[in-house]
Amino acid sequence: MGDRFHYLKEAIQLLKKSEGIQINLISSIYETDPVGFVDQPPFLNMVVGGKTSLRAKELLANVLQIEKELGRIREVRWGPRTIDIDILTYGLEKWQDESLEIPHPRLKDRLFVLIPFVEIAPNHLIAVGSTYQTTTELLENVNDKSGVQKWKNIVWETELELSGN
Repeated sequence: MGDRFHYLKEAIQLLKKSEGIQINLISSIYETDPVGFVDQPPFLNMVVGGKTSLRAKELLANVLQIEKELGRIREVRWGPRTIDIDILTYGLEKWQDESLEIPHPRLKDRLFVLIPFVEIAPNHLIAVGSTYQTTTELLENVNDKSGVQKWKNIVWETELELSGN
């Protein structure tokens, strides 16, 4: 909802400013058809990669706080929102409890996640059941490759400097 590009830039800035988080990779931006609750405008999606000294649950608390700072209100599952930050992977770890599942449980089925993920990390290994597959292999296994198009190529170093942060 709102200025989609602004929210993406702000989310990156807030992640970069977070103690214990280092952003190393940022994908292009992709416009995608909504999934689930489809009576809403297209989304902008991207993937960032980096390192963290935070534990998985601390990282989750951090991204939930960033969503809140950017006006995220959770009313309708998959409904309109200002920002949605998911933790896709955490190294090669597997994790599951009531609030967090790593790797993200729907990552392997989501074209709008896999395309930007492959762009920045084509050989990143993801746990799938008892084996591991690369992001590229997962993307090759998605049957329906429609509904996702590159929205804008961004030179993030320049874009983030121009924003004054």
